[in-house]
Amino acid sequence: MSNLEQDPNEIRCGAESGGETEVLAGRAVPLGGPRGMSVSRTLPNAHRRMIGAWCFVDAYGPEVAVMRVPPHPHTGLQTVSWLLAGEVLHRDSVGSLQEVRPGQLNLMTAGHGISHSEESPETLLHGVQLWVALPGADRRTAPGFEHHASLPVRSGPGFDATVIMGSLGGVTSPATTYSPLVGAELAVEGSAEVPLDPAFEHGVLLLDGEVDPLEAGPLLYLPPGRDLLRLSGRGRVLLIGGEPFGEEIVMWWNFVGRGHDEIVAFRKEWMEGEGFGAVEGFDGGPLPAPILPGTRLRPRGRVR
Repeated sequence: MSNLEQDPNEIRCGAESGGETEVLAGRAVPLGGPRGMSVSRTLPNAHRRMIGAWCFVDAYGPEVAVMRVPPHPHTGLQTVSWLLAGEVLHRDSVGSLQEVRPGQLNLMTAGHGISHSEESPETLLHGVQLWVALPGADRRTAPGFEHHASLPVRSGPGFDATVIMGSLGGVTSPATTYSPLVGAELAVEGSAEVPLDPAFEHGVLLLDGEVDPLEAGPLLYLPPGRDLLRLSGRGRVLLIGGEPFGEEIVMWWNFVGRGHDEIVAFRKEWMEGEGFGAVEGFDGGPLPAPILPGTRLRPRGRVR
């Protein structure tokens, strides 16, 4: 049987004191127009909503497709755009116009409110889109955007880790963070032992190649207490993690808030054209917000 069909406790991912692992299956979500693509969403999951402050993981490709996401709003989070192949053009309401390519980071901090669009020509696209929830003290910060054309690398036997966000093994990304976390792309060649912060919970996702004990699709969750991640094979892997997020949040559509009434206010502002600025240069109108559910949205913690 395959590795991910084993008892998750038998998967060797580091220090044995780290507790039980979990396999978080993805679900297919359509993105873009008629020539758009399908993404695999592994966070939020049916059971686990967050890993550290990471609250959203979409993986897509590799496939030849067009990305066309019209202007839409965000609050209370950071968006992390990371490509393995292709190119995506970002526009936002603070005036940013920035293409991102493989190995580069586009980081947008929504704060109290921002809107943006993303688009690409028809090309081979492969990448991940991630969200980081902002803690309560920072969630109403001013919106902003960063582009990092190069990022530091933490190397060890059998791996090179590009540190996208936060710190890994003493190497720190220049990207702005608001809570203790890590995001890294691991290039694995052979047998690798990647250092982990035992205070963090982690998630591991196979991006390409063959890397034991991972399979394409699911996100492997590692609870706090592990100081080592053992991998073997050849391929690229996404590693995310952070201190368990202690606040309850409401995540609905593109908003992260703290209660139902706040989400209602965000939606009203977006539909009435207030509070999120305008995205200049996109050929088309903004995305309308979906209808709110008939029941009140409840704040929830990191585990359902």
